[in-house]
Amino acid sequence: MKKIVFVGTAGAGKSTLTAAFDGWMHDNGHDCVIMNLDPGAEELAYEPDIDIREWVRLEEVMKDYTLGPNGAQIVASDLLALNMDKVLEPIEKLDADYLLVDTPGQLELFAYRQSGKVVIDRLGTDETVLAFVTEPAICRSPGGFISSSMLFASVNFRFEVPALNIISKVDLIPAEELEKILHWAVEDMKLYNDLVDEDLRSAKSLTIELFKALQQVSAYTEMIPISSKERIGMEDIYSKVQDIFYGGEDLDRRMS
Repeated sequence: MKKIVFVGTAGAGKSTLTAAFDGWMHDNGHDCVIMNLDPGAEELAYEPDIDIREWVRLEEVMKDYTLGPNGAQIVASDLLALNMDKVLEPIEKLDADYLLVDTPGQLELFAYRQSGKVVIDRLGTDETVLAFVTEPAICRSPGGFISSSMLFASVNFRFEVPALNIISKVDLIPAEELEKILHWAVEDMKLYNDLVDEDLRSAKSLTIELFKALQQVSAYTEMIPISSKERIGMEDIYSKVQDIFYGGEDLDRRMS
């Protein structure tokens, strides 16, 4: 079973995208199941087949350890890693080609604590792709776009698995603004020129150095525009995943 792990900042739309992509996959005859790894989720846009809340719940952690929400999130993150054997056990009984993994909203806890690395390693790095989700509000300015690119690169380097760079909620921004952002992702000199023109005052020199660092390691990469509400970009995600796992060969043709 191949795994697609949806990561991103709080409010980026990971859970909504997980639900939308699951619906698109089933509508197009592709088998997949969903794993929720957010112990603090109160409501989900989908019905998970595997749910970390069966073993770890944020409100119970707060009560058992006498912690506030922030401290409980840290403890819950570590408990997630400790319970991964139990969480993964039901996968063997599920008959599906893909596992969609919805991660906690606190990206920093999942990406930068050791527990997140444990989760990815247990899922299998050779069978996993990250779907990094960002939202347009972060990327509208050259400086904001570079900040988002730094975060994408950092998460990618941290987990050392193939990653898709996804911009969500594209139905909420003008077409010309989306086009500008998508151009920045693949035309770094366009991004540089717009950055130089941007009035960042004292922060400009630092941002330019960050731009150069990302350029040096080839961190700029094509972004996939999606809208979970309109189901825009679902096929593009599927095609990119096929490229990673099967060299572009469609799963149905591979199985026939």
